[in-house]
Amino acid sequence: MAKAARSAKNLTAQTTARLRQSGLRPTRQRVELAGLLFDDCDRHVTAESLHDEITKAGVKVSLATVYNTLHQFTQAGLLRQVIVDAARSYFDTNTGDHQHFFLEKEGMLIDIPGEAISVAGVPNPPPGLTVDRVDVVVRVKRA
Repeated sequence: MAKAARSAKNLTAQTTARLRQSGLRPTRQRVELAGLLFDDCDRHVTAESLHDEITKAGVKVSLATVYNTLHQFTQAGLLRQVIVDAARSYFDTNTGDHQHFFLEKEGMLIDIPGEAISVAGVPNPPPGLTVDRVDVVVRVKRA
């Protein structure tokens, strides 16, 4: 077996194992989408950008399936959803403690390390509720 084929098979096996460990059934579409999302470094994607990417890779998956899969991955803890406004959200493969800069005109998120920002004055939640996390999106523009 060629080295590239072994490498691709190994990545597919790792992706399948990662999905199973997260409690998700490794369907063909999930494995393909997870392969694009998690094979490289941390990244931010929209459903539309991921759909374009997978289509260019020759995989036939509907945009609705991409949306559903991104939300399933988020619920399973594999992704973090970053909502920048009512009409736009991104999915982040870095689920660790961090915040974001947002270049609105370019539609680009940039990670801010978790220790680089602190949030003060978070009010106590109503009885029976706890604060899960606080998301900060700092809107920036090119000078």
